[in-house]
Amino acid sequence: MSEQQQNNEEQELYEHYRLIADDGQKPLRIDKFLVNRIDASRNKIQSAAEAGNILVDNKPVKSNYKIKPGEVISIVLAYPPREIELIPQDIPLDIVYEDDDLVVVNKKAGMVVHPGYGHYSGTLVNALLHHFKDLPRFSSGEQRPGLVHRIDKNTSGLLVVAKNEVAMNHLAKQFYDKTTHRLYVAMAWGRFREKEGTIEGYVGRSKKNRKVMQVYSEDEQGKHAVTHYRVLEDLGYVSLVECRLETGRTHQIRIHFKHIGHPLFNDPEYGGDKILKGTLFTKYKQFVKNCFDALPRQALHAKTLGFVHPATKEYMDFDSPIPQDMQTVIEKWRSYTSDREIE
Repeated sequence: MSEQQQNNEEQELYEHYRLIADDGQKPLRIDKFLVNRIDASRNKIQSAAEAGNILVDNKPVKSNYKIKPGEVISIVLAYPPREIELIPQDIPLDIVYEDDDLVVVNKKAGMVVHPGYGHYSGTLVNALLHHFKDLPRFSSGEQRPGLVHRIDKNTSGLLVVAKNEVAMNHLAKQFYDKTTHRLYVAMAWGRFREKEGTIEGYVGRSKKNRKVMQVYSEDEQGKHAVTHYRVLEDLGYVSLVECRLETGRTHQIRIHFKHIGHPLFNDPEYGGDKILKGTLFTKYKQFVKNCFDALPRQALHAKTLGFVHPATKEYMDFDSPIPQDMQTVIEKWRSYTSDREIE
């Protein structure tokens, strides 16, 4: 019997199957072989093969490749959309770039990316379906916007979304192989001893609260996660930092910075919505409260996104400005720091 395993790598976004052809396997096209063994249509499998996402003994093959006994077949697929009725909604979008294959969106804080429990409308996907309403494959309901990565509801910044199966597979492969370029800007509590560093730790769901993540020391408890950071500016009791993701786990930056003792500013899930550094003076407490009011979310922005275009094969790099709410608070801290001696 064939062996099938789902790799936990990027579980929210990808499925990685590994199968071994039986000793008595007769020559058979690999797309026909796979359609009988995994939950995917033949069209989806053929698109994956075209993107180089189907491997036999670690080498990419075409969909008409005929498998032989004992060969190891592995396949990476973009994670299938949940079975929720998606309704197009006329919601304003900040489109940074768009062509026949993909769209790059600068998402506002407060918008959920994909419909799910508690958020069945008002999401980025609902807005994109309306934006794509004149495209035949979307208006017919056959195609859905191809999410290959996500950012949290209250994180702002750049996302790339595929407009067809081939583009989705090409982009999914890049995120899976960690060849995309993603830079975030964040405000974190405290001063950093080292101006540059790397945070590593296995990220998994908290056993006490399934809505938040936790850093574990062993891979059995979570998925390997790596965040590189660089301090951009010392703002006294908080720091402005740049984060480069090597992996893309749920809440990765937020839990990694909490793990090293620097929760993101005003991050309620990870303790950053309290005064963690500074003085006991009433004026200081009021200043921080004013900052929380001006930035009612975690101070995190997906600023830069780079990838290879699935059709042209050209490298594309996008940058988005820090949003006004976050910029306002950065300026408040600059002003506060310049007027005082911070120990």
